[in-house]
Amino acid sequence: MFPLSILIAVMSFVFGTCIGSFLNVVIHRMPEGQSIVSPPSHCPACNHAIPFYFNLPIISFLMLKGHCAFCNAPISIRYPLVELVTGLLALGLFFKFGLTQAAFFYFIFGAVLIAISFIDLDHQIIPDKLSLPGIILFSTSCLFVPQMRFDSVIWGVLAGGGILYLVALFYYYFRKRQGMGGGDIKLLAMIGAATGVKGVFFTLFTGSVFGTLGGAAAIAMTEKSEKRQAKIPFGPFLSLGAILYVFWGEPIIRWYTNFLKY
Repeated sequence: MFPLSILIAVMSFVFGTCIGSFLNVVIHRMPEGQSIVSPPSHCPACNHAIPFYFNLPIISFLMLKGHCAFCNAPISIRYPLVELVTGLLALGLFFKFGLTQAAFFYFIFGAVLIAISFIDLDHQIIPDKLSLPGIILFSTSCLFVPQMRFDSVIWGVLAGGGILYLVALFYYYFRKRQGMGGGDIKLLAMIGAATGVKGVFFTLFTGSVFGTLGGAAAIAMTEKSEKRQAKIPFGPFLSLGAILYVFWGEPIIRWYTNFLKY
C-alpha cells in the first residue's frame, strides 16, 4: 500500500509548483503595474493565450523544450525555476512541520519572499504592494506558530525596520548618497513580523554573509568599466536568510551559543 506520508509529500510538491506558476505571473506583471488576475496567461512575445495543457508547472517547459508552442520564442528558465523552488519549499515545510498551521503560514511567507526576490533581481525594486501588506499579514505569526509571542513580533518589526533604517541613515550621512533602499527596510520589517526579533538578527547576519559572497562574485564577473555602477540587490539575500531561519535557525543559534561557551 502506498504510504500516506509519501502521497502527501508528492501532493505538497505539486501544490507548491502550481503556486509557483502563479508567482511567475506576479513577478512578471506587478512591476509593470499590470493586473495579476486578467488577462489569462499568454506568451509575452506573441500574446497568444496559453492553453492549460501548455501551462503545467515544470512539465510544459520540458515538453516545449523551453520555447513557445505558437511563435517559438524562448521561454525564460526563470519560469520552471520559480515553480521548482516553490515546490521544494512546500515539500520542505511538510517534512519539517507536517500538515500544520505553521507549515501553511510559512509557505505563504516563503511564497511572498520568492516573488520579492525575483522582482528585486529583475528590476532592483521591492514592491510596497507586497512588503507593506506583508508586515500586517505576517504579524499574525503568533497565532499560527506555537513558539512565537506577540511581543517578539512587535520587536521583530521594530528591529527589522529600525536596524536597516539606521544603516541607511549612517551610509547617507558619510557617503552623501543612498546605499540602502527603502524596500529592503520594509522587507526586513516584514521578516521580523514573521520570525520575531531573533529571526531579524539571524536573517541580517546570514543575508549579509551571502550578500557579500554573492556581490563579490557578481562584481568579479562584471566588466571593469561597469564595476562602479554595479548594483547588487539585497532583497534575495535577506529572503534566503529568512528561509534558512525558518528551517534551521533555532538549531544554528543553539549550536553557536554552545560554541561560545567553550
